[in-house]
Parts: sequence; C-alpha cells; structure tokens
Amino acid sequence: MSDVSLIGLGQMGKVIATLLLEAGRSVTIWNRTPDKVRAFTASGAFEAVGPAEAIASSPITLMILYDDEATDAVLSAGGVENALAGRLVVNLGTSGPEAAQAFGRRVDLAGGRYVDGAIQAAPSQMGKPDTPILVSGPPTDIDAAEPLLSILGGNLVRVGERIDATAFMDLATLSYVYGAYAGFLHGARIAETVGIDVAAYGALVQDISPSFGAFFAHEGRVIQSGDFTVSESPLRISISAVERILKSSRQLGLDDALPGMVNGWLRTAEREGMADEELAALIKVLRNV
Repeated sequence: MSDVSLIGLGQMGKVIATLLLEAGRSVTIWNRTPDKVRAFTASGAFEAVGPAEAIASSPITLMILYDDEATDAVLSAGGVENALAGRLVVNLGTSGPEAAQAFGRRVDLAGGRYVDGAIQAAPSQMGKPDTPILVSGPPTDIDAAEPLLSILGGNLVRVGERIDATAFMDLATLSYVYGAYAGFLHGARIAETVGIDVAAYGALVQDISPSFGAFFAHEGRVIQSGDFTVSESPLRISISAVERILKSSRQLGLDDALPGMVNGWLRTAEREGMADEELAALIKVLRNV
C-alpha cells in the first residue's frame, strides 16, 4: 500500500505529485488521460488503472479535479463505493457548498471519511511556508491528512467542522479578490484616461496592499466583535472620499457603477446615523439589503 493516492494531474495536480514524491512519499496516481502519469511513474509513482484502484491503494486520497462534475464522475465510477470503506478522501478541487455536502454524504455512506479543501494559491506558489490551504471537516480527519497537506503548503487553515465551511470561505475570499480587482480596474481607467502610467499605478497598489490587508483584518475583527466604536477609520471619512471618486469618474466619462454602488451604501449609513462609527459599520447596511 502506498502512502497517498492522487487523482487528477492538471496544472496543480502535477505540482502536488512532484512535491509528494520529492518529500519521499510513495504515491499512487490515476488520471483520466494516462499519458500524463508516465512522467511520474518514471520518478517512482505507481499508476492505478482506475479511480477505485487508486482509492483502495492508500489510506488517504487527494483529489484535485477541474470541477464538481469531474469529482462526481470519479466518486460515481465503478468500484469506488466499495473502495471508499475505511479510506479518507481529501477534495482539494474547491467545490461549491452543495457539492461539498453531497460528496461528504456519499463518502460517509460508503464507510469512508471526507475532508473538503481549497488551495488558494497558484501552482508556482505551492510548497511554501505561507501557501494557504483551507480545510473543513471532522478535526480527527484533518489531523490525519495534515502531514501530507503540510508538504503542499505550510499555512493550513481549519475553517470549521461543517463540511461546506471551506466552500463558503472560498466564496468569501473570492468575493474580496474580485471586488478588489474591480476597484483596481476602475483605478486603471482613471489613470489611463488622464495619462498617468498604469504600470506605476499597479506598482503603487502592490506597495500599499500589505498595510490595507492589515486594515481589513482589523475591520474583520471589529465586525466579529459587534463593537463599531471608531478605532481606525471613521465611516465619515469614506463618505467624502467615495463621493470624490464618483464625481471625478462621471466627469471623465467613466463607468460609474462601482463607485455609485459604494456611494449608495455610504449615504444609507449616513442617513442611519453611522457616520461617526468605525468604517466596518457599513456591514450593517448590507445586512439590511
């Protein structure tokens, strides 16, 4: 029996296989396209003839597939139900909440154990001390998987015991990423419209990101506490700042949907008497939408 099985050899799967082998682990691999496995069998990996054999070959199986449909197809494959008994499956493919629940139930009913996971890094960022890997599920099952997952990334974040907690946390962090990127693009339009070097703007965003990351962490703690007494940034300051962005965007003929939306939130907060609370109080407006 090998130490771990890996199902999926996409860009991330290839890096995971490499890291596991370099760490001296015995690895069994199955991939829908067998040709991709050959490079790893040459490095000592074992090739499974199907997903059922892969799961049966190791106490722990890591799955890193393209989407929920591919994961469902593997768990539905012939022989997999029997192979799952007594095995731990860690799905690192970032499933949606409903899919995570369904996969967990299927593995549990077959007598196996299931941990849902998500890798919040690019393939080139894997294997580093700060590489974030989100996991949710029974603590004892996460404990069992941790020695292997620590090879892939040193920042293992236990999101919670509910099996869909990772999926929801991934949605939350991606909301931040895409929201921030929307703001970045709006800033780029301001810069290029008035002739400012957009590359210089991008570099400045990189420089200020660590301090704003710390600020967002603080605001998260404020929201969790429920105490919106001013501690870093009064909401009142942002009312005028976003108003300036909105006014200038309109004068430049830019799409004003993004600053207009945020301005609407802030004006609502002002009307409801939150101007002299911490900026995090804006969450109260979104709770009432």
